Amino acid sequence: MIGLLRENIKIALGSIRTQLLRTILTVIIIAIGITALVGILTIVTAIDYNLNSSFASMGSNTFNINQYESRSREHGGDEVEKINPVITFSEAKAFKALYNYPLTQTSISFSATSTAEVKYENQKTDPEITVLGVDEYYTTNSGLEVTKGRNFNVFDISNNVYSCILGSDFATKGLFKDTNPIDKIISIRGSKFRVIGVLKEKGSTFGNSQDLRVLIPIQVARSLFTIPNINYALSTMVERKELLNEAVDNALITMRKVRKLNPVEDSNFSISRSDDLINRIAEITGFLGKSAWIMGIITILGSSIALMNIMIVSVTERTREIGVRKALGAKKRTIAIQFFIETLTIGQLGGILGIIFGIFIGYLICSAAGWTFVIPWKAIMAAFTTSFLVALVSGLYPAIKASQLDPIEALRYE
Repeated sequence: MIGLLRENIKIALGSIRTQLLRTILTVIIIAIGITALVGILTIVTAIDYNLNSSFASMGSNTFNINQYESRSREHGGDEVEKINPVITFSEAKAFKALYNYPLTQTSISFSATSTAEVKYENQKTDPEITVLGVDEYYTTNSGLEVTKGRNFNVFDISNNVYSCILGSDFATKGLFKDTNPIDKIISIRGSKFRVIGVLKEKGSTFGNSQDLRVLIPIQVARSLFTIPNINYALSTMVERKELLNEAVDNALITMRKVRKLNPVEDSNFSISRSDDLINRIAEITGFLGKSAWIMGIITILGSSIALMNIMIVSVTERTREIGVRKALGAKKRTIAIQFFIETLTIGQLGGILGIIFGIFIGYLICSAAGWTFVIPWKAIMAAFTTSFLVALVSGLYPAIKASQLDPIEALRYE
């Protein structure tokens, strides 16, 4: 049995070699469909990985309190836009002082500017640096890691020390690419800051670099950047994830007290949990994945029709060969297996070629977008399975047709 199967495989491969041009064209047709599927799924996988990495770094046991915009309706039915008030520094400090839920730490921060110019000796950056005013808990609550030097401590923040922590681009390709930045003095808006740490590389999110930023103590930032209506951000980390729900409820009550809201008033602020963001991202990427499958299946359907059509033509052209083999004693099953193996071989060759091109296209797009490339194992397995099913379905009818040819009529053909 095994010997017969091996012989059928040799005959099938020989037939493929004798019709090389047709085989190559068929393989290309299948590869185009598989390339579309793998390419799209590779990009979706990269988007999913990069977005989850950006938000999950905050930790699933973190929540933030921010200003947000809500809508309400008057009795007349007209829609009125209501803007929530910003979170002021006094409100942020009051919340931090009142919020005493166990095993939590709260950070206050604000974005001072995104157009700062940083100077070091006779060098300076473009005016595109983001400066953040932060406290000692900001890096921990935001999932940031200091790779060189140290983080801010209570002394730095409470005594308004003119020190700073730099994004990784300053150390790798910016002002300090050829030197160690720790203990160097930089200038921002004429004020001198001593570098005490460098952050781990974060990459870009939607084209915005997370590594071109400078962290300085919050009170120092408030004195340098006097912007009206500054909106402060509150971030709280809970050490034990199982306490997160109770911690959020407690924070809601505390912030309502800070804002002096009565029980019937709606909250005029928002509390967003990092795990909510991750779940929302999963929903979006899940939708993109389903869309990719729909588009890929439509493309592959065309490939399967083309493969079936070519195999039917091959059966017609080789009618006399089939008749000779049947006259010499070949069974229906033997003939069917031969054509089936041909179809499967062509299908798998197209699948392999499509996987290679699809991953390559996905890699180029990820590189251009600045995303981390992730090998899409699920897409590869899906492509192998799909190409096999395409060959299976496409080869079924031609194989049956070839096996049912009458040997006498086949020998009379041509």
